[in-house]
Amino acid sequence: MSLDWDRLASILKSQKRFILTSHIRPDCDALGSELGMAGILEGMGKQVEIVNGHPTPPGLAFLDPSQKIKTIGEHISPDEVAGDCLIVLDTSAWAQLGPMADVLRRFPGPKLCIDHHVGEDELGTEFFKDTSAEATGHLVTLCAKKMGVPITRHMATALYAAIATDTGWFRFASTTSATYRIIAELMDAGADPSGVYGDLYERDTLGRVRLRGRILARTEIEMDGRLVSTHVFKEDFPETGALPSDTEDAINLTLAIAGTKVGVIFIEQLKGGYKMSFRSRCHVDCNKLARNYGGGGHRAAAGAFIEGEFQEIRERVLQDMRDALLAPA
Repeated sequence: MSLDWDRLASILKSQKRFILTSHIRPDCDALGSELGMAGILEGMGKQVEIVNGHPTPPGLAFLDPSQKIKTIGEHISPDEVAGDCLIVLDTSAWAQLGPMADVLRRFPGPKLCIDHHVGEDELGTEFFKDTSAEATGHLVTLCAKKMGVPITRHMATALYAAIATDTGWFRFASTTSATYRIIAELMDAGADPSGVYGDLYERDTLGRVRLRGRILARTEIEMDGRLVSTHVFKEDFPETGALPSDTEDAINLTLAIAGTKVGVIFIEQLKGGYKMSFRSRCHVDCNKLARNYGGGGHRAAAGAFIEGEFQEIRERVLQDMRDALLAPA
């Protein structure tokens, strides 16, 4: 699937003031795509404001040293969000927009969605999607090239982080030769792989390390090791000194277990309910699993949110995963 670059270029050229947003619990692909798109638009002489439903996690603040990204309800009120065009990046789901969903619903101007996820809700936006792309950051990098806007060092760093993390540092099956070609261009523009890796993974807090220990200690396997699961309770955060954002990519730790085919982590949210992250390295489609609970994502990685009692939720979801593993490939 390839998106209509000419149509996107026409809209970007015709508007003056842009609002950019992405999903709650923003990760590197969300933040990197926003910062990269902001750089493109500013390079075209446009006015840009980035507003998210959740604050930038402290561990990812290095991507936004000038603190360009605002949080709705903290730095800006919903009524103050104003522009000619609103662009949603790296999500196509209402549930993932959090408090920015209401802003999107009542926004009067053109609304766009640039994304690489498979599933989508009717957001009232014009979609520009390529589900074969390994990261939205890749699409934004291509957009810079299509628009003829030079990629600055800051943009390159943000977009490199977006692509590197969404591919699991190039070890996921979504990584292609095109991934490495675009990465080479970002490095030529100033991205520093060792610096980004260090900022992301070599500055852990003691709380994050302790939380990871609990996650690993609770890991359980079944179906001859093919199905793995673990969980985080909200009291784990104050008890370990960790932040909710420290659970980012924790599910990937379980994939190191030999024989694992599909995994899930249940993360209790501070306001109730559980966020679930699914991973698959077999025929099981994580996007289909997540869509059962109003979520979505990719075949190999997806997420959803569910409310209820933990044991009931856990058994219901694990049964769906068992059935999916036993289904014909």
